[in-house]
Amino acid sequence: MSKGMYVPKESQPKQGGGAKANAKDGKRKIVAQNKKARHDYAIIDVYEAGLVLTGTEVKSLRQGRASLADGFVQIDGNEAWLHNAHIPEYSQGSWTNHSARRKRKLLLHREEIDKLAVKSEETGHTIVPLVLYFKDGRAKAEIALARGKKEYDKRQTLREKQDRRESDRAIAAAKRRQRGE
Repeated sequence: MSKGMYVPKESQPKQGGGAKANAKDGKRKIVAQNKKARHDYAIIDVYEAGLVLTGTEVKSLRQGRASLADGFVQIDGNEAWLHNAHIPEYSQGSWTNHSARRKRKLLLHREEIDKLAVKSEETGHTIVPLVLYFKDGRAKAEIALARGKKEYDKRQTLREKQDRRESDRAIAAAKRRQRGE
């Protein structure tokens, strides 16, 4: 570009970048995932919920420290609560630190809570957390209504995943051979 030439704002390069650019784009910064949940449960419906956290919990999450391995969601008195999610104490926190496994309130719409409450009462259904992440600077949890898988279902899922992986490898190898000739 020459000096003094007008350039529309849309085509100008963005200054800075970093976390602010990601926050404005609505990108998710994933803090913790519950990979075991997708293995143990058949996911029926997924919801995004806000979390009510204390200051030290947010700081600990921003350091990328959390675990959803034993977590579950329970509907109690028309409110959704996240139980057993482990957010470790903030290292620079003082007497204001939080307890690591306290129950945390989830922010959902009334219709979503009612639907989850009815569905979770059915036999074999549960509500599990899948992901903890930051979206637009706010802590969010992705929760799912799920049904427990039987052992043979888990084996079938693993077999399908392995077959898909092998076919993808074969296709990629064939393309490489084709390009090489």
